[in-house]
Parts: sequence; C-alpha cells; structure tokens
Amino acid sequence: ACLFGNYAGDIMNVKMAIELAEEDGISVKTVIANDDVPSAPKSEREKRRGVAGEVLMWKVGGAKAALGGDLDAVIAAAQKAIDNTRSIGIGLTPCTIPAVGKPNFSIEPGKMEVGIGHHGEPGIEVTDLKTADEMAQMMLDVILPDLPFNTGDEVVVLISGLGATPVMELYILYNKVAELLEDKQISVYRPYVGDYFTSLEMMGVTLTVMKLDDELKTLIDLDADSMGFTQFKK
Repeated sequence: ACLFGNYAGDIMNVKMAIELAEEDGISVKTVIANDDVPSAPKSEREKRRGVAGEVLMWKVGGAKAALGGDLDAVIAAAQKAIDNTRSIGIGLTPCTIPAVGKPNFSIEPGKMEVGIGHHGEPGIEVTDLKTADEMAQMMLDVILPDLPFNTGDEVVVLISGLGATPVMELYILYNKVAELLEDKQISVYRPYVGDYFTSLEMMGVTLTVMKLDDELKTLIDLDADSMGFTQFKK
C-alpha cells in the first residue's frame, strides 16, 4: 500500500516506483490524500492537496496492517480515513527551501495567509493577523460544513505546527477549537497537538478534523511507536 499526498511530483515518483515494483511481481495499490479544503472546491475534491490529514491516514492504514489486514483491507481503511478528514492551514511566515537558499514567497508582517500549502502554495486570502481564538473560529467555519460534521459526531482533532510555532501557541488554539466543537455538541475523541506535519521553519498551523466510526476509533486507538508518531493505551 502506498499512501501519499496529492502533489504532481509525488504522483510521478509513485507511478515510477509502482512500475518497478510490478516488474518484481509486487502488487501495489494507492490512496491519495486530498484533505486540504481551501485548495479546491468541494465539486473538484480530487484536485485538493494532501496536508496534515495524511498523518491520520497513515495511522489508520498502518494500524490496519498491524492487525493483519490484507492489501485491500489496508487500502479501504486508509481511504475511509481520508474521506472523513478535512484540513486547513494558516501561514504567518514563509519557509526557505535549502536548495534555493531564500524564501520562495513572502508574507508581510502583521498579515497571515489562510489556506496556505505546505510547499508555499498560495492560500485563499491574505488577511490581518488574528488572535488564536479568531483563527479557531475561522478555520472551523471552513472545514466543518465541507464534510459536513454534525451534532453528535465523535472526531479526532489534530493541530500541527508548521515548524516554528511554539507548542504553547498550538495548545492555546486547541483550547478554543475544543470549546467551539463542544458548543456544536461534537465530541473530541482524541486530540493530537504538536509538530506532526511541518514545512521547514514556517510559522503557522494546520487544523485537521476526522469524523470517526467504530472501525476508525479502533484503528486510531492502536498503539504506535515510530519517529513521527507515538502513542500508547488511552
């Protein structure tokens, strides 16, 4: 199983890798993450980028494999995960790609870019810098209607810094996100706050919400021990 984001370079490289694997008699199936709501309208969801929702897709797919699921079962679980996941990012500063040596875009001081991509792809608007509480409301207003998420849902909330955002700031944002979800009677089953899906030294944040069913809860709960994601019994 190959689980990756919806980027032209990634797709090209995966296709070449699949061809090589198939020459060796290895069967490969894929799931392409497209959780980034601002990157394309809902009617063209297949064009959306994959962002921090990929982390939850990898967790669910990996858990299914760890439980002995075959290729089709792993693919089905990963696809269900990403289909029930929505994300939005906000950037406060650009990042510097080492091979380039300078920022590949700019954000004026006191401004923020809503819907920014992890490679610096433009967002949906540049606006005045907001407070964490205002950002939480703005981000949820974009992603909750898109699935949609409804009263009574249980969700995973993942808040990832983009590389240079203090963890304390991420928790301040999560506090308001949790409060707003509670107001809508949406229950946070598991929160994840930290640097899970970063963009070098960019300051900013991604908010990801995944709607759960019984299968996804079981797979999310499974222990994990890796460089990028570690958790133990709830």
